[in-house]
Amino acid sequence: MITTEAWAIKRQDVEFPSKKITLVEFSFSEITDEEILVEPLFGCWEGNMEHAVNRSPIDLCVQRNEDQVVIGNAGVVRILQVGNSIKDVYEGDVGILFCNGVPDEYGYPKLIFGYDAPNTIGVLSKKTKLKRNQFIPISSNSQAPLPQWAAFSLRYITAWANWRVAFNSWRLQNQDVDPGSAYAVAWGGGVSLAELELAKNQGFKTIMITSMPERIALLAKKGIKSIDRSTFSKENYEQDLISSVMAHTDGKGANIFIDNIGSSFQSTLKVLARQGVITTSGWRSNMIFPLIRSSECINRHTHIFTHYAHYQEGLNAVEYAIQNDWFPVVPEKIYGWEEIPQLLEDYSKGELKNYFPIFAVN
Repeated sequence: MITTEAWAIKRQDVEFPSKKITLVEFSFSEITDEEILVEPLFGCWEGNMEHAVNRSPIDLCVQRNEDQVVIGNAGVVRILQVGNSIKDVYEGDVGILFCNGVPDEYGYPKLIFGYDAPNTIGVLSKKTKLKRNQFIPISSNSQAPLPQWAAFSLRYITAWANWRVAFNSWRLQNQDVDPGSAYAVAWGGGVSLAELELAKNQGFKTIMITSMPERIALLAKKGIKSIDRSTFSKENYEQDLISSVMAHTDGKGANIFIDNIGSSFQSTLKVLARQGVITTSGWRSNMIFPLIRSSECINRHTHIFTHYAHYQEGLNAVEYAIQNDWFPVVPEKIYGWEEIPQLLEDYSKGELKNYFPIFAVN
């Protein structure tokens, strides 16, 4: 057995589940010939980690039938030991976690490592073990610091996979349209930002809806326009949103709208152009959306839903990032190992100004 230190959520009384994370001594079996033992170096706090701690929409301990669960599915790891059947990576190699926990027959994830995939140990552990296809080596010609790769590992790969489907779906109905005349609009977090960067690289006019001055400044540096939703009135929020988006798109609406929030989904549909695409790869609130199907058919709207990525998409995203300097901007503040509860609190309160909260493990 391997014993290490980890932050875990523990099985509680079902009627009164505890919404906290606990530092524990954690043990797991030795690696098999097809596994690698790794030590996480840096991780990135993800929205699904808050969902896990809050036990919403599911209680992972109940779902996985485990007394304690170690979460965390975005990060950089270093190999400590390699199984006998693995010949292409070695002790000391550094790479990113590829968090496809349980793939379907085509290689797309059904369950996520460090979240709902049973018997997986997330990066909130000093040591964990991976299958070979859950590790992507970081090339020696990469100049990006490891904290940037930690932020990249889940969100930018998710963005790559989602944008690939969204863009190609849009192109099917808009074969003669120059992307330079089209608008990609988004709200959400780091995944939405990463997709807008891809959209901008393909010629789209890009707009992000946000409310934080720090994020507005970051968007400006990246050449992405912003809509400050803090100026919207509570009484006329939807109309203010619609008016702002239409004004920023010359009355055309969004050709591709990246909506990873969910709470204003109906408003999003109202600003989607004809032959437009609304795409999502996650949610912050509201999982169920009513639709007027006839209206969506008449407007020829395409709805895209994706869940993380295929391993080849991960490899392609990494290669593109290195060639095009497509990386997240991470904060100077990196939370220490003992500060994980504080990071959870800051994230839950919405007090983080940066899109990519980073923590150190080893």
